[in-house]
Parts: sequence; structure tokens; C-alpha cells
Amino acid sequence: MTSPYDPQNNPGATPGQPFPGQPVPGQYGAAGPEPDNNLVWAILSTVLCCLPLGIVAIIKSTSVSKLWAQGDVAGAQKAAEDAKKFAIWGAIAGVIVLVILVILNVALGLAASSSGY
Repeated sequence: MTSPYDPQNNPGATPGQPFPGQPVPGQYGAAGPEPDNNLVWAILSTVLCCLPLGIVAIIKSTSVSKLWAQGDVAGAQKAAEDAKKFAIWGAIAGVIVLVILVILNVALGLAASSSGY
């Protein structure tokens, strides 16, 4: 018995088009829903924390939908993971810089108050 999804048994099939019932990348199916692009976190990381890493996160997050629409499921998932990773790194870098600035301000404030100025 042959499958109705076999192109040789389905003369009405359009070349390059999926057979009925086959999952199409970019739609719900075997690939699942489109991954979260983490754009909100990328923007927050850019504005509030670390500009360079945030920009990379925004670029990665905007490529998720493009890759998904092209059918590159693995590429879209990788771009989503990278966007999240860069947004987290940007937030961590921003916190570290903030802590260093606070320590320097406290140290300079103590030095100025002890010198009599």
C-alpha cells in the first residue's frame, strides 16, 4: 500500500508545497509555536544596563521571526536563546558597573570628608 502523501501518488500536488496534513514551519505542528524572541528584555537591557550587549540582543531577537518564517526552526531557537543570553549578560554588566560606581563614590566621598575639604 502506498502513502497518499507520496508525490508520485498525488498528481495534484504542487511542487514545493507541503502535502495536506504535513506540518509547515512557522505554524503550529511538529515544530511547535514560534520561540519567544525576548525583545522586551533586549530593549530593557539596552536602555537600562549595557548598550553594546543590549544592541546585540535586539539584533538577535529581531531575527527570530525572520528565521521562523523561512522555516529555519533550529536557527530561530538559537537566535532566541542568544537574545536571552545577551540580554542577561547586559543586565549583569550594568549591575556590576553600577556597584563599582557606588563604591567609587563612597570611597571618594570618604576621602574628601577626611581631608577637610
